[in-house]
Amino acid sequence: MSTEQNKTLVRRYRELHNTNQLDQLDEIAASDLITHNLMPGLPPGLEGGKMAHMGGMASFPDLFVRTEDLIAEGDKVVERWTISGSFKGASFFGAPANGKKFSVSGISVYRIANGQIVEHWGEMDTLGLMQQLGMIPVPGQ
Repeated sequence: MSTEQNKTLVRRYRELHNTNQLDQLDEIAASDLITHNLMPGLPPGLEGGKMAHMGGMASFPDLFVRTEDLIAEGDKVVERWTISGSFKGASFFGAPANGKKFSVSGISVYRIANGQIVEHWGEMDTLGLMQQLGMIPVPGQ
């Protein structure tokens, strides 16, 4: 696939996540997807990724990820994104919902093979998230 086709695949992946159409992810992500940095306790592969998404939606019903940049080279696509939402649902890491809004940035790297996402690395500003939700104090405040 070309780098533009790979970027289109990642755009589709993001659209399916944002619209909660997880059943359609099977078409564009390998069932044995290798997900680095997956939350502890979740099963490997695409199912673990779906469970992580559903857990996020349970705590943050308006969860939304906006793609800021897509950069592709060879079989990899890098997505710089911003995730936002409101803590209005289920508890999150033991903290009860408090209605607070958050917006933090992150980066994902996807490896594409045979028309599917087969590997994913992701990093986000977890400290910023916890501070915005009031779970960790902000120094000087």
